[in-house]
Amino acid sequence: MLAFVARRFGTMVLTMLCLTMVVFFMVNLEPNLKKLAISQLDMRSSQEHIESWLVKNGYRQNFFMRYGQWLGVVQKQPYTDPVTGRVSPRFSYCNEPAEPHYSGILQGDFGCSTKFKTTVSAKLFPALGATGILMFWVMVVMVPIALLIGILAGMREGTRTDRTLSVASIATTATPEYVSGVIFTVIFASWLGWLNGSSASATGPGGVTFYNFTLPVMTMAIYGIGYIARMTRASMVEVMTQQYIRTARLKGLSFSAVVVKHALRNALIAPFTVIMLQFPWLLTGVVIVEVMFRYQGFGYTLVEAAGNNDIDLLLGCSLVSVFVVLFTQLISDVGYAYLNPRIRVQ
Repeated sequence: MLAFVARRFGTMVLTMLCLTMVVFFMVNLEPNLKKLAISQLDMRSSQEHIESWLVKNGYRQNFFMRYGQWLGVVQKQPYTDPVTGRVSPRFSYCNEPAEPHYSGILQGDFGCSTKFKTTVSAKLFPALGATGILMFWVMVVMVPIALLIGILAGMREGTRTDRTLSVASIATTATPEYVSGVIFTVIFASWLGWLNGSSASATGPGGVTFYNFTLPVMTMAIYGIGYIARMTRASMVEVMTQQYIRTARLKGLSFSAVVVKHALRNALIAPFTVIMLQFPWLLTGVVIVEVMFRYQGFGYTLVEAAGNNDIDLLLGCSLVSVFVVLFTQLISDVGYAYLNPRIRVQ
């Protein structure tokens, strides 16, 4: 198992290198660089002024050199004015030293945010923490309800209870977040009047209100509940028809004991994989939900970075996204092997 985990970590590193290189290339295309320079200067800036800004801040260096600097394996060189000989750092508001230095991902430096005028770490990690809290409560609400619905439907296959729960699960899965979010807002704001202007107080990651926290949790959970419940029901139905379940019933065990002691663990193998795959989905789902409800977390920060062509912040967000996807897949594979003793890692 340890050798398997070590190999998977090696694969993760190679995958992250390849994907981050692709993202680095895409965000550093010429139109993006010019848009960034104009946003930092002025719409009426001349082409010479724009080019001078790009050269001064290192955007005209060789692609692989810049990628190596971002990783932290190549030294960052400060800008030297060809006329005065004055040495100046790349971005003064990030306190970069005016001398050659190693400063990249490997050193814990994610770069400098041109939109927020601070380091990427100072903006990204608080936002990621806020989204982590949101995702935690989504999972707390979503997983138990989904498993309960799936188990009840699978235990009563073909009954009215099964049909009712299955229809409800399909309906929630077929409703995207931007639709259910609007529906919840209409219900709680227009019909029940619970918001009372609370959306206006959502000013930051710490400004938690019913509007910018509870409604996002409900919006994201309601979508995932149906998907996990359907997978749990299908797995439960399959397990309940196995020979060892019939043997346990013939031995005189009660129906509840058969379900809890024999059927449930095997029925949870497939839903466990699905649950772990919800983490990458949650990272993409928060982009819509956080912008809709003005919850300033990872998704909100990603939209702000993309809208303002904040290259270093975009790269930081992409690195976090790739890591979450690969790491949750690793946990899913390891957990699958422990839940199913028949699975052996070669």
